[in-house]
Amino acid sequence: MGFKQIVLGFFLIVVFGKVYSQPSFPESAPVFSDTTVPRVDITINPDTLEWIYDNVESYQEFHADFIFDNGDVRDTLTDVGFRLRGNTSRYSEKKSFKVSFNTFVHGRKWHGLEKYNLNGEHNDPSIIRAKLCWDLLRQFEIPAPRASHVRVYINDNYYGLYISSEHIDEEFVKSRFGNKNGNLYKCLWPADLDFLGTYSDNYKITVGDRRVYDLKTNTEEDDYSDLAHFIDVLNNTPDDEFVCEMNKVFNVADYLKIIAVDIFTGNWDGYIYNNNNYYLYHNTATGKFEEYINYDMDNTYGIDWIDRDWASRNIYDWQQHGDEVRPLYTRMMENQELKDRFSYYLNLLINEVIEPEAYDEYIDDIRNMIASYVATDPYYPLDYGWDFNDFMNSYTEALGGHVPYGLKTYIDARRFNAAVQLELNDINPIVKYISHTQPHVGEDVWTRAFVEDEDENPMVKLLYSINGADWLDKFMYDDGEHEDGEAGDRIYGAMVADFQQNMNVAYQVSATDNFGYSTVLPCEPVIIAISPSQQEMLFINEFMADNDSTIADENGEYDDWIEIYNGDENDVWLGDKFMTDDLQVPDKWALPDMTIAPGGFVLVWADGQPGQGPLHANFKLSKNGESIGIYDSEATDFFPLDTIIFGPQLLDTSYGRLPDGAGLWKLFEDPTPGYSNVPQAVDDYFSVKNHLKLYPNPVNNDIIYFNRSISFVIYNAWGRKVLQTKKVNSISVSDLPKGIYFIVTEDGERLKFIKN
Repeated sequence: MGFKQIVLGFFLIVVFGKVYSQPSFPESAPVFSDTTVPRVDITINPDTLEWIYDNVESYQEFHADFIFDNGDVRDTLTDVGFRLRGNTSRYSEKKSFKVSFNTFVHGRKWHGLEKYNLNGEHNDPSIIRAKLCWDLLRQFEIPAPRASHVRVYINDNYYGLYISSEHIDEEFVKSRFGNKNGNLYKCLWPADLDFLGTYSDNYKITVGDRRVYDLKTNTEEDDYSDLAHFIDVLNNTPDDEFVCEMNKVFNVADYLKIIAVDIFTGNWDGYIYNNNNYYLYHNTATGKFEEYINYDMDNTYGIDWIDRDWASRNIYDWQQHGDEVRPLYTRMMENQELKDRFSYYLNLLINEVIEPEAYDEYIDDIRNMIASYVATDPYYPLDYGWDFNDFMNSYTEALGGHVPYGLKTYIDARRFNAAVQLELNDINPIVKYISHTQPHVGEDVWTRAFVEDEDENPMVKLLYSINGADWLDKFMYDDGEHEDGEAGDRIYGAMVADFQQNMNVAYQVSATDNFGYSTVLPCEPVIIAISPSQQEMLFINEFMADNDSTIADENGEYDDWIEIYNGDENDVWLGDKFMTDDLQVPDKWALPDMTIAPGGFVLVWADGQPGQGPLHANFKLSKNGESIGIYDSEATDFFPLDTIIFGPQLLDTSYGRLPDGAGLWKLFEDPTPGYSNVPQAVDDYFSVKNHLKLYPNPVNNDIIYFNRSISFVIYNAWGRKVLQTKKVNSISVSDLPKGIYFIVTEDGERLKFIKN
């Protein structure tokens, strides 16, 4: 199945130090795969379940057990949180549920999820509309919840066919943007983004028992100043400054895509018509409200409750809602440059992204896959009297009431009317996701940007000035050879400078198409500078974000780890430096009072348990991708020594530089924690799949014993050789100080032990 694929990617692991909002798209499998309809089992006390159904307005979570089985993966989680979710669906016969994996087991995640939605879709006879919307957004390169169909059983009773969807929370934004420390607002009616003054507390308005702009992260700080500033810029910026000023605080280009999707799908219960059902995330890596995120998208594709025809509604006056204001939509449509770009995106959507035959096939494949589970769904008929024939007919025929269109009939009508209404003009090239690598002395610094246009081959240039001198330019290329990702992915790259001491570079990106239309962004140049005192060459040399059996710490725990490498010619003291998994919080964890020798290595355990020892960080790594940074002292304003933003990682596979401290990163099936990534001799390279056994471990006396006679070398945690011997079955370690050590055998096996 499938409709036309645009670039869904950005799965590339990037090491660009400053990233302007380029999102990631986590894989759908196995939880949200479209190839099967998994079974989800909830086991809960029957009396508790009865109470939940008798108290539909309650948000209380109750203990339950959870099983997910898709035929290939069967996962069982005990003691999950379970409750009703939704608004009007609480009062329906076919209810929706939320499963929380970390309510009663702190910190637990399931396939990267802390929460999991089970949506009954009782308003939608085709049980597909919300999923189609989210899939379409993702297909159009917009971060949106992953979703798939599942069969829900509660206490072994079939409760029907549901759409499972990803909950929008801090884990969601971290998996898309690489950080989660920004403010995430859930925006519910009447969240119109109208200006209420510059005082940030003005936006803590409430309706009933909830806030209209409900802050979901950083709740202790409860600081709405970022939202107040965004709304101020949106509403009060003069027309001639609007595009530049909005680009500083908001991802304008991607929101134009979202408008196109909302209007095509007839999403009237979102922001534009009903000021409802969306999230805003302030990405601290960019300083912008990076994304508008849609949710609850079942009232789409023609569903309507008040006799409105969303298939024919004018695409440029889609609000039409009395005297109510929608500045985020209306100001875009009032600006000719942005209106033309919206038109370009909607035209691209209806003619290329959603090819009619492929889209019909995609819909038919899902319908055929889920049909038998609808036929036996005991709750499907209860709310509106629909039967299985209604389900099948709903894809092509109106059912009356709030279903005035068949699903495909609506799509055809909306496509036709949109094509008639479109006013297509040549657009200035769209430039976004501008980024650059963080420089070290003597290193080349690369820039890149995403550029798209009706013209398939715009001319993209880097405009730059070194130390305030005259502005220069050079071509940027999309050929896969200029740190630009893959050839043809619309990401362009160029090298800006070989950085030296006391150098700074200002740059912008220029794009011009064959018709002479051009764009230069950002409006104010980006400044790259390097600290004059930056001499030390510390590197994140290797790390593992999904350690299940590779290497255990001194407590026998298989935690994530990060290897630091000193590429300098001198000893480097770590006591004034910091490490973080959040590039906006450089001083998150202070490195210990120790020195690393030239060419030496230090292994840090990213386990979130600093109480376990000086090399245990106060953060963990996410196997779904995030960031790592090493920063200099506060005196240098936490100058970045090395940073990486990485994507999804593999089980028991490390990601490291080759050679040590270099710019090329690769996966290592045989990781080398605490050692060089370059195999030069048996002492330097070894397999972690060892068969050597020793006891006791930890060593709490002077002698350790081996299960066979071996010749070996012992290294300490900094990679220094401390002992070497020939064929023995035991050895005294009385002269070794307390610490972590590694045994490397003559045939390349490796085992760690702890001296207490």
